[in-house]
Amino acid sequence: MHAIAAYQYKTLQVSVTENIATVTINRPQKKNAMSFQVVNELIAVARHISKDKTLRAVILNGAEGTFCAGIDLGDLNHPKNQAYAFWELIKPNQSLFQQVCLVWREVPVPVIAVLEGYCIGAGLQLALACDVRISHPDCKLSIMEAKWGLVPDMGLTQSALGVVRADVLKELAMSARTIDAEEGRTLGLVSHCSESPLQQAQLLAAEFAERSPDAVLASKRVINAMYQQSHTTLYKEKMWQLKLMLGRNRKLALKKAKEVSTGFSKRQFR
Repeated sequence: MHAIAAYQYKTLQVSVTENIATVTINRPQKKNAMSFQVVNELIAVARHISKDKTLRAVILNGAEGTFCAGIDLGDLNHPKNQAYAFWELIKPNQSLFQQVCLVWREVPVPVIAVLEGYCIGAGLQLALACDVRISHPDCKLSIMEAKWGLVPDMGLTQSALGVVRADVLKELAMSARTIDAEEGRTLGLVSHCSESPLQQAQLLAAEFAERSPDAVLASKRVINAMYQQSHTTLYKEKMWQLKLMLGRNRKLALKKAKEVSTGFSKRQFR
């Protein structure tokens, strides 16, 4: 067994075939929603992969036909995790939620996301941080945070830059609309649509593996540098999320998700 696959994970399945790692989020009973454990394990496996110079590509997917249905709100809202979540928002460097996405931009090999079922909220932010996104046409995508009275705060200001036009990103983030992968491909969220996205990802990973690993790495680093944002944008993600979580319209947004007739208070911030 490859050393990367030998680590013991509770929420991931990891395998390596012909120097291509496949990382699968394995919480199908929760539609692979991100718990704190998933977040920590994804960061850990990305760091393990980064240290292994034999690997040539990574395929990131979800178990049983769903990529990721967002943050596990039950886990996030558990009293034991609330103080931890607030600390992540106020600490000066990247939050845990930003790291779990942006760490894949730093992995020194191509990262291909395979999207099926649902790719919403945190799932879509994770996918956008990957180098290529191959989706089943029926996959549903959404930047859903506004539905819960929140803002995307998982490194979207870094990962979406140069991938999606600003007007498209604003519309999707402000509306929390759900779209299918074909529309997502037209808008730039998805690189390719395929009836067999995992197989296409495997073929693409094998194609990358035919090239010099140093040239492939250089391509990733140079192109990412074209769209490098200031770290202050990440701070703004956290600042606004904290304000929204403490604001009065956040509770109303949660209520409106169950009772559509619920109205909002006047805008609190400027």
